[in-house]
Amino acid sequence: MSFCSFFGGEVFQNHFEPGVYACAKCGYELFSSRSKYAHSSPWPAFTETIHADSVAKRPEHNRPGALKVSCGKCGNGLGHEFLNDGPKPGQSRFIFSSSLKFVPKGKETSTSQGH
Repeated sequence: MSFCSFFGGEVFQNHFEPGVYACAKCGYELFSSRSKYAHSSPWPAFTETIHADSVAKRPEHNRPGALKVSCGKCGNGLGHEFLNDGPKPGQSRFIFSSSLKFVPKGKETSTSQGH
C-alpha cells in the first residue's frame, strides 16, 4: 500500500549497487544499500537508517500506520515510514522518491557523510 503519487521514472526502485543513499538537498547519509530491499511499490524501500538521527518522523494524522519522514539534518521532506509493513514481521518500511541521491561505495565525500 502506498499513499504517494507516482509519475514514473523512479531511478532507485531496482537499484542495488553497494553504497549510501543520502539526502538530495544537504547530502546527509540516510540509508545504506545493505538495508534496501525489493518491494512492489515503485519507490526504493529500506528497513533502517544509518544514524539514529538520519531522519525525523512525525505522525500522518490522516494515514494510520504511516509517519511523515524528513532529513534529520536539514528537514527536507523525504517520504514515509509504513509501520509493520517491512520484509519481516515487526519491521517498518521506509519509502522515498526523488529526495535521495546515491553515492557509490568508495565515492563517499565529506558532504555525503554529513560533515
